[in-house]
Amino acid sequence: MSRLFEELDYRDTPIGPISLRRRFHLTMKVDVYEIILGEEHLMSSLFNVSEVALARLGLEKIDSLRNETEERWDIVVGGLGLGYTAAAVLESPQVGSLLVVELLDAVADWHEAGLVPLDPPLSADPRCRVLTDDFFALAQSDQGFDHTTPGRQYHAILIDIDHTPDWLLDARSGHFYSEDGLKQLRQHLKPGGVMGLWSDVVPDDKFLRRLSEVFAEAWAEPVTFHNPLQNNDYTQTIYLARTRS
Repeated sequence: MSRLFEELDYRDTPIGPISLRRRFHLTMKVDVYEIILGEEHLMSSLFNVSEVALARLGLEKIDSLRNETEERWDIVVGGLGLGYTAAAVLESPQVGSLLVVELLDAVADWHEAGLVPLDPPLSADPRCRVLTDDFFALAQSDQGFDHTTPGRQYHAILIDIDHTPDWLLDARSGHFYSEDGLKQLRQHLKPGGVMGLWSDVVPDDKFLRRLSEVFAEAWAEPVTFHNPLQNNDYTQTIYLARTRS
């Protein structure tokens, strides 16, 4: 049996202290990995249904729109976390490249050192590259996410960073969720490209209307899963939007 509790790493970061913890759940008899920022629980390996759904729903929309060519998809994931969204993206053989943008060196280091429970690790897939940078700053820039190819566009940009569009980890990301900020993001998507955004709560009609003002199509997909710790169901949201083809 694993240790009942172990702090695998602790770092100070520009947005507060962050730690990676592993604890053994006695009732479920599983190791649970958690990322903690300050006193906030950012992510748990017990609950990754919606993180996986972010990838799968976004890629499904690309798949439904693709033409008869054999073009492979270029994807950006904003926020690395425990890696479940990125790993789900890499399950698709249609993906040609995946760029994961993560602000914190610590999180990227945990993956590089094999401290997170992904098997295989992201580094085992040559299509995947992790970039340590500010996703929101890159999204608002004209040059975009790839320093080697300024202005490069993507088939999908999938984002799992803040709790919700108005419950932020860092106040500096707030402009991104405005109409102007979303328009800046839109320029980095190919025609017919898809934006996906994870949110920790049920759909927000106000934010959905804002998306609809910017994109050709926008909708919300509630994702409900069972929480065995509280023995109840919990609903999170994946927002999806598409540019004009």
